[in-house]
Amino acid sequence: MKINLSMGRMLKRVIYVLALQIVFFSRAFGQNIDTAKIEQITHIKGVWNAEEQVFKISLPRKDVKIVIDGWEASPFMGLTSWVAFKKTGDNLLAMGDIVLFEDEVNPIMSVALENDLAVTALHNHFFYDNPRVFFMHIEGFADAEKLPNSIANIFDEIKKIRSLKPSISTSFGGPQISTSSSISQQMIEEIFQTKSQSQDGMIKVTIGRTTEMEEIVSKEMGVNSWAAFAGTHDNAIVDGDIAVQENELQEVLITLRKANINIVAIHNHMIHENPRMLFLHYWGKGPAKVLAEQVKRAFNKTQSK
Repeated sequence: MKINLSMGRMLKRVIYVLALQIVFFSRAFGQNIDTAKIEQITHIKGVWNAEEQVFKISLPRKDVKIVIDGWEASPFMGLTSWVAFKKTGDNLLAMGDIVLFEDEVNPIMSVALENDLAVTALHNHFFYDNPRVFFMHIEGFADAEKLPNSIANIFDEIKKIRSLKPSISTSFGGPQISTSSSISQQMIEEIFQTKSQSQDGMIKVTIGRTTEMEEIVSKEMGVNSWAAFAGTHDNAIVDGDIAVQENELQEVLITLRKANINIVAIHNHMIHENPRMLFLHYWGKGPAKVLAEQVKRAFNKTQSK
């Protein structure tokens, strides 16, 4: 009986020591990423996944009530921003999904791009949401000091926007655009160096690209970049879609955002194409000539022809 009790105590001690070792090594691996530093910089708590060697911070959007299909939604139901960090060599890789409202998307995208983060997608996850909610996917690769600060700048800007204006904006602002249009077709064609379409004073240019699926597909199959202009010479709008290869996306986004042209979607239109094509949709306001020149600069960042 004494032998059994002694063996039982010894077994408990062995289990206890093994448990301590597991905790120690788990923390040691986590500290290789310096999880405490990430939490300190971002002011967001995270969870360490020892199996995947990933540290993930999460921030529920509790600051604004969101109603989806008449139901007041909980952040648990997919309304939580997150960023995950993984060590790679001497640096960190970060990937994340940021929950944003319409008036936050473009300011936050600018902050991400200015901090050397890549913006890889922008889309919705819901229908009948009020206010409308968008999801911006990001990724970054940098040292353990720079990358968490870049992420922190995103969340700091979101807080700043909502503290200055708690209610969500319902437009981009600026003067009202005329319901009748009188855009100069000659001016647009000279800037884009291509023929255009016109209708009721509105002008549209379309420039094709090429990729391959079962067959080679190009402009008329939807593989194209386009820009449409409406309004007047001094007070116009432009909207459109730019087809980009993966290695062109960031430069096009940077060019448009520096010109204060708003990005409203980034997604794919096809599957199994080669090379892979992504499409970004945009909306801008200003003098027609200025808008055309700014969009043309973005087109020039691609291999459109």
